[in-house]
Amino acid sequence: MQREKYGLKYIGLTLYSSLPDDVPESSDEDVGGREGDAQEAEARSEDVGLKGHLLRRFGNHISTLKKEFSKTKKKGKLPKEARQTLVEWWNVHNKWPYPTEGDKMTLAETTGLHPKQINNWFINQRKRHWKPSESFLMDDLCGTSL
Repeated sequence: MQREKYGLKYIGLTLYSSLPDDVPESSDEDVGGREGDAQEAEARSEDVGLKGHLLRRFGNHISTLKKEFSKTKKKGKLPKEARQTLVEWWNVHNKWPYPTEGDKMTLAETTGLHPKQINNWFINQRKRHWKPSESFLMDDLCGTSL
């Protein structure tokens, strides 16, 4: 499918769009050969001028934004004291390491972490380190509870 220039320009870029079915395709003969080339060269010149103007005016802002967006997300570790508090709770409740909402709120206040961080820490900890004991699984299958 032929692409048609609609003349929409933004910061030195010409936007193109696929032709809709109801728009007739133009040929080089319709544009008039050299006249079309001259118009295109003039449009490019305007684009370059606009781009230069915008870069001079907003160049500092653009480079600051580029730096900010290109920063890689730092892999965050929780503070040592917070991890110690969570591990202590884990060790005390290792048979059933599922804190209640109240426990999570208390841990969040104690550690200074957001409740979502507490929740994620427990999810990860259970996945990585918790294996329910066989006796616990047998109790669960037999219908006895904690």
